[in-house]
Amino acid sequence: MAVIYHNPRCSKSRQTLEILRESNVETNVILYMETPIEQATLLSLLKMLGITPSQLIRRNEADFKRLHLDNDDTTDEDLVNAMIEYPNLMERPIVVHNNTAVIGRPPENVHKIL
Repeated sequence: MAVIYHNPRCSKSRQTLEILRESNVETNVILYMETPIEQATLLSLLKMLGITPSQLIRRNEADFKRLHLDNDDTTDEDLVNAMIEYPNLMERPIVVHNNTAVIGRPPENVHKIL
């Protein structure tokens, strides 16, 4: 079973979900904008992705600038906490399958873990 952290308003997220469905992969859809991600889950996702919080955060979002997350003093913990409080800051979609994760940008990235 795959898990997708999905935002239905995002075209890349919708396209990635469609690839999963076309591949007949049973998928648990988590609407992360409605259901907050817990810190332990986000840290686990980062580990599976093999990236840092600064690589997962969306720097062009208004909240990123408003929260001054581009400061040199901003820590990984600050970024993780910001993504938990403001899930729109998290790059999307994230797909987990067989204890491996990818970001569906481009959506075809999901084929790497199927």
